[in-house]
This record gives sequence, structure tokens and C-alpha cells, in this order.
Amino acid sequence: MSGFVEKPEPIEVPGLVHLHTGKVRELYRNEAGDLVMVASDRMSAFDWVLPTQIPDKGRVLTRLSLWWFDQLRDLADHHVISTDVPEGAPADWEGRTLVCKSLRMVPVECVARGYLTGSGLLEYQESRTVCGLALPEGLVNGSELPAPIFTPATKAEVGEHDENVSYEEVARQVGADTAAQLRQATLAVYARARDIARERGIILADTKFEFGFDGDTLVLADEILTPDSSRFWPADQWQPGRAQPSYDKQFVRDWLTSPESGWDRHSELPPPPLPEKVVAATRQKYVEAYEHLTGTGWA
Repeated sequence: MSGFVEKPEPIEVPGLVHLHTGKVRELYRNEAGDLVMVASDRMSAFDWVLPTQIPDKGRVLTRLSLWWFDQLRDLADHHVISTDVPEGAPADWEGRTLVCKSLRMVPVECVARGYLTGSGLLEYQESRTVCGLALPEGLVNGSELPAPIFTPATKAEVGEHDENVSYEEVARQVGADTAAQLRQATLAVYARARDIARERGIILADTKFEFGFDGDTLVLADEILTPDSSRFWPADQWQPGRAQPSYDKQFVRDWLTSPESGWDRHSELPPPPLPEKVVAATRQKYVEAYEHLTGTGWA
């Protein structure tokens, strides 16, 4: 069992219809038919949405996504219409709200991997493959792959695992043409983002995208290239053969699996609240990722 430790009640705003509560975002539809995405400060780990929030996290994700959309504007269309806060919404929505086109979403997590880690590493250790793609012998945790690979997954409900699938399975589910578009767009966007990050001293080890169709045009949706959806490693500390330092929620994962937390992730009991030191360290890593990538201060 997993999911929300404490599922929040959605905020009611005149003129908006609440559609969905995700791990991090609340999704609404406005009277014009556009989607309104509001990024909360919620934190998820091990398929649980935790009871403790990380201050400023939603704003970091929103501002960083907007920065990336701008960097990629010549490569891929995106779904953002404006950042205007709807009339009657709480003041706290400022800086964490995106008004977006309503797309025909493709039900695939489009994952690009340039380095071996995470679930890809586990599969490689068993079969020397990732999502059915054969990889050379001798790779270890953190190894750079010979070339980036497209390793899609099926989208799961909150509390469930995304499941890695083969490219052939994606083609069967969404059609060969759409599958080819997804793969081409995912790898092109990853390659551009990897090069931008590398110039700023950060390795983009892997990331995931969501796409939808605006008419016949494939469009980037949701958030992109944030510490929630990507693994960012300090380039000057990269050392294959071990777990890499990272700009993400690793402080949270490490504490939850430590004796100090007293929590067994394999039990059905929900995780405990995070201590202040873990909250502060995690917030700092998210802010550092933003500042290193964009070259601008957070304040």
C-alpha cells in the first residue's frame, strides 16, 4: 500500500473546476477550457506523498520549467499559455501556477537515459539490457552510456510504480508513428538539455517527459527538467561505480531508509514526518539546481 499520507482537500476557486490531485500538482480547468496547473510544495518518495512539505519547492519547479521551455523553444513546442494567477485564487498560487493548453495526452512516460543508474541499473545487472535494449558489458552505477537511449514507461496512478516497457510495446499501444515521434523528440530534447547542463557543471543523467498533441503537433507538457523529474549530478564529483551526489530528493530517501526514521519502506505503514534538517537540506539542493542551471539567484 502507498499513496498520500494525508491527501489534501483541493482549494475551491470561482470559475475553476478541480480535475485531479497529483503527487505534486493540483489540476483545474478554467471557463475557457484551458488547464490550470498549480505546483505545491509536496514531496514524494518511495511511491508515498509525504506528510512534510519542502518550502519553495513548487515555485522552483515552476520557474525552472519555464526557463527550460524557453531554452528549448526552437526545438519543441510547449503547452504553457501564461503564468497569470486566476482571479479569486489564493495569493500563495503566485509563482507556482501555469495556465496551459488542453492537450490530447499520450499515456507514456518518455524517459531518456545518458547514464546508468536507478531502475535501469537494476535491469542491466540482471540482463545487460534496459527496456529490452542491449548494452555492453562492464558498465557500473553511474557509467555514461555509449549513446543516450529512450526507455519508456507506462504512467501509473499515485502510489503505483511506473513500469518500464519496450519501444515495441509503446508502438503497439499508441501506434508506430506516434512512438517514433516520441522517441525522436525525447532524445532531441535530452541532448540539448544535457549539453546546456554540462556547460554549467551539471550532468543530466536521465530525465522524463510527458507529451500531448495539440491538433497534429506533438507538444511538451507537464514540468520538464526539474529535480523532481531528472537526475542532476555535480560534474566535478562524478565517479562511476558508486551512487552519485545529486541535486534532488536524495536527502529525503536517505533519511527515510536510515535507522533514525524508524520506518520500513516495505511495510504498509506510511512514512513519518521529515525532520527540519532534512527539509532544509532538500530545499537547498532544489535551489542550488535552479541557480546552477539558470545562472541566476533564487531570491
